[in-house]
Amino acid sequence: MKFTIARRVVQLAILGLFIAGNIYGVNILKGNLSSSELFGVIGLSDPYALLQLFLAGFSVGSASVMGAIIVALFYALIAPRAFCSWVCPINILTDLGAYIRTKLKIGKNLVNISSNSRYYLFALSLVFSFAFSIAAFESVSYIGAFTRGVVYLSGSAISIAIIIICIEAFLGKRLICGHLCPLGAFWALISRYSLIRIYHNSKNCTHCNKCKAVCPEIQVLDLIGKQSGNIRSECISCGRCVEACNDDALDFSILKFRREE
Repeated sequence: MKFTIARRVVQLAILGLFIAGNIYGVNILKGNLSSSELFGVIGLSDPYALLQLFLAGFSVGSASVMGAIIVALFYALIAPRAFCSWVCPINILTDLGAYIRTKLKIGKNLVNISSNSRYYLFALSLVFSFAFSIAAFESVSYIGAFTRGVVYLSGSAISIAIIIICIEAFLGKRLICGHLCPLGAFWALISRYSLIRIYHNSKNCTHCNKCKAVCPEIQVLDLIGKQSGNIRSECISCGRCVEACNDDALDFSILKFRREE
């Protein structure tokens, strides 16, 4: 549970800092996940949102570009999709929905789509941004809407949370983050060579499949029990597989450019 607890602490701390900055004027972190300011000096921008704005024909300032580069480099280097499981508040909601789904023993998905759908949606968001001069995903982003609702203490966050939890619990397992979210696709693409990766040591694996039982992106564990190697960048670096593995076959490590048979 150590990684799960650590992730919750980080996610809630970030939201808390935004609330403290936006509502009470504490000069640590102000704004939201799309655009923020750290210590009143360092501007940070969501690179995916900025890319949409650029394609839509909006004027993009140098400060915003620099802020997007900082954020992109950070997440590209640290770990695959670290934003998704360590920062994004939607992850808290989808995990809660998955927990409810498990407790109610709901096995069948009402909606079945490929996990690759998020890449198609990512591409479409860029095409639509260019074609219709609007930041296609950002203008309808449930991530942005929920985050703004929370950090500005708006009641809209509650209704968004209920909708997301219900979708996860009753429509499909990991439907939002694992199949539909184009932002997750964006982070997966740019973090292909991130430095901190979950590494599988096949020599220690006993094929118990406990890792697959808890993984929210089960397709990334295709090498389990077959060969050693780095788990690919669709992994959200949540650490659940590491927590579940009693064989010391999975652990976080610095990127290894090798594979063992």
